[in-house]
Amino acid sequence: EFNINTLEILTISSNPILTKGDIGCFDDSGVMGCCVINTKDSIRLYYIGWNLGVTVPFRNSIGVAESFDEGKTFKKPYLGPIIDRTIHEPHFVASNCVIKDNGIYKIWYLSCTNWFTDLTGKVMHRYHIKYAESIDGIDWKRNGVVAIDYIDDYEYAISAPRVILEAGIYKMWFSSRATKDIDTYRIRYAESEDGINWTRKDNEVGLNVSASGWDSKMICYPFIFDNKGKRYMLYNGNDYGKTGFGLAVLEGE
Repeated sequence: EFNINTLEILTISSNPILTKGDIGCFDDSGVMGCCVINTKDSIRLYYIGWNLGVTVPFRNSIGVAESFDEGKTFKKPYLGPIIDRTIHEPHFVASNCVIKDNGIYKIWYLSCTNWFTDLTGKVMHRYHIKYAESIDGIDWKRNGVVAIDYIDDYEYAISAPRVILEAGIYKMWFSSRATKDIDTYRIRYAESEDGINWTRKDNEVGLNVSASGWDSKMICYPFIFDNKGKRYMLYNGNDYGKTGFGLAVLEGE
């Protein structure tokens, strides 16, 4: 917990709010929180489960956990994932954003389309963002709908969607890499009238890397929230967050 005005850190949990799963489970190598929503009885956390790989570095799936103590701790109602690879998505799924709109749970999630070996011999992944719906937020109807696709042959990693619905418009901030000239993550932006068909407006993000310092080489993993009439973005800096995460505030509105 931190003070939004002074950025003073007030509390840091002494224990993890969620730990990795039992050996052999989809999350036995690690867990990463993605999205938190309120339900009638609990706070629900959608998270990424990690397995280390042999032929490829890792495999991800999406799990769910619940908190009954205002987010201090989370427990897993299931040992298995709620979204995993299928006959139509054979590689892995990962970072996600869930909202509930008119009684329907809607999810935008990372879906890996293939692995490849680059010119140096390193095994690399390609992933974009897909969309699915659910009645209960647990069982998902996946029809292979692509929400954000690769913009060109250079872009190979699109991740960490963050969606809000405002005045009838779906707004998404997300991370992507790469371009012809840049191989590290940048934060992008898109809008949609139905949450399915999106128009990218990357030039409207309003945030780029700094000239020097902790976020001078990379910005990624945006999280958007509003507080007392102001809109904020939490985001990670260089090396996916090795140098820390920062806070930006929207100007002009």
